[in-house]
Amino acid sequence: MKNPDISPWTTHRTRIVYDNPWLSVSESDVTNPGGGKGIYGVVHYKTRAIGVVPIDDEGNTWLVGQYRYAMSTFEWEIPEGGCPPDEEPIDAALRELKEETGLIAAKCDVLLDNLALSNSVTDERCTIFIATELTPGEASPEESEELSIRKLPLSKAIEMVHKGAITDSVSVMALLKLDADRK
Repeated sequence: MKNPDISPWTTHRTRIVYDNPWLSVSESDVTNPGGGKGIYGVVHYKTRAIGVVPIDDEGNTWLVGQYRYAMSTFEWEIPEGGCPPDEEPIDAALRELKEETGLIAAKCDVLLDNLALSNSVTDERCTIFIATELTPGEASPEESEELSIRKLPLSKAIEMVHKGAITDSVSVMALLKLDADRK
């Protein structure tokens, strides 16, 4: 690679081929690094992905289970959602935690930041937090969410990742980072 800061791709024309309130899809006519002509599609998210791992004083965490339409499967995940451009990521994390689990955190720290979730087809970025000093409250999930909530030791959630029972990328990154930090 000649210069990693200069794209080896040439973009000739880009157009939006799909747009809704949450994302848009663009298609570009390109010349690839090898000189071939083609198209490249990119999914642009209008929000930043947010994840939050709640951890109580006893070392427990909470997972959220829900049916994921795109995957056609039920998935266990850390609480997560989207952060609109006019909201601070930490505020979005605290909001998502409260909405999905009912938990209110007095402390919330960044665990991982600026993660690229699928950088071959999307520009989506993610920030993941750890929430502590928790107070229980009442969950208020969105209309599109039918959630199951599971409280369990953090070590069991990490074990679920290692056994393939948690496959959501945000959850896997967060829990493996916490696992690595414990060692």
